Amino acid sequence: MRQILFHISLDRPWSFGPFGNVQMFGPFGALLVLWTLMGVWQLINRYRQGGKPNADDGWDLVRWVGVCILLSCAPLLGAFLRMRGAPAFQDGLPIFGYGFMLFIAVASGGWLAARRVVHHGLSGDKIYDLAFWLFLSGIAGARLFYLVQYRDRVFENVSTLPEFFVTLISLWNGGIVLYGGLIAAAVTYFVFCHMNRIRPLALLDIITPSIFLGIGFGRIGCFLNGCCYGDQSTLPWAVSFPRESATFGALVEKGLVQPDALCTPPLHPTQIYSAIDGFVLAALTLWYFSRRRRNGEVFAIGLLIYPITRFLIEFIRGDEPGLFGTRFTISQWISAGMFVVALGYLFWLSRRPAILEPLCTEPLSTPSKQRSAPLKCAPSAAR
Repeated sequence: MRQILFHISLDRPWSFGPFGNVQMFGPFGALLVLWTLMGVWQLINRYRQGGKPNADDGWDLVRWVGVCILLSCAPLLGAFLRMRGAPAFQDGLPIFGYGFMLFIAVASGGWLAARRVVHHGLSGDKIYDLAFWLFLSGIAGARLFYLVQYRDRVFENVSTLPEFFVTLISLWNGGIVLYGGLIAAAVTYFVFCHMNRIRPLALLDIITPSIFLGIGFGRIGCFLNGCCYGDQSTLPWAVSFPRESATFGALVEKGLVQPDALCTPPLHPTQIYSAIDGFVLAALTLWYFSRRRRNGEVFAIGLLIYPITRFLIEFIRGDEPGLFGTRFTISQWISAGMFVVALGYLFWLSRRPAILEPLCTEPLSTPSKQRSAPLKCAPSAAR
């Protein structure tokens, strides 16, 4: 229930005693400066030891220059935002709870997968490459799905082109649909595996626990933001959201709460239910990994169970209307379709040989006489 966790000062001066005041990018500016100095020291130390410039040095230089630009432009940005009267930026750069938890979701899921994938002949850097592209495509797909589903409400008061673009990216007001993100991420995943000569089913088994771990943290972000709320409840753990939350605004818009009320009625914390569901599925699929008989079985377990739990949780959510003349929401219809797909996938998987194939396929350029050599994936592009 905290849409903004804290602010990073953009244009407030730091005092350096006799040296005067210096405009600095909040307390995190000192950490960025320290990181930049450490990077420069490592580069100098490498050359002292006889190292030669390489592509990594170029990427490092770009990052350090970017930090310097950020530090120098932050005061100008802060002054500009204050002059324009942007409410969320009056106290500095806001760190939104939802965005922060998305970062935790990607970081924790990537860390877990990177630790596990090295035991199967793949560099952990590949996982971070994959996490980066899945994050971008997932956010874009989830946002696009939301904009299509709620286009009449979202663009109701949009009349100019700048307002249209601001509405497209205004994630701080809530507005993504998980299934849209999953669909977009799935397409990105198979393209990534094809380009890097990785068996998709084998990698899916490794990253499935990470997916559900990310869902768990992401749903905590939903709770902080106030979206994906539940119906009214009299249970002891029911939650009332304050006036500043997205939940309060949504219920006022629906006429279920008076604008002058202090908070919403007690509601089911469906975001927490979904978070617990994600963490439990992460633990379950992690436990089952060593017991799988063929590639793809761990993913099959998640693909079968998740739509069931999501379908049930939707019954006590209050943010989505029913479709097609029923009380079933769009997420429930998608869950039903996903469950049917899971059954078909399980049937197809059961007809495959009970063999655990290597994670990486052999590079296409490998001569036939070297077929018995250890298999290697394409080199990582991580920097």
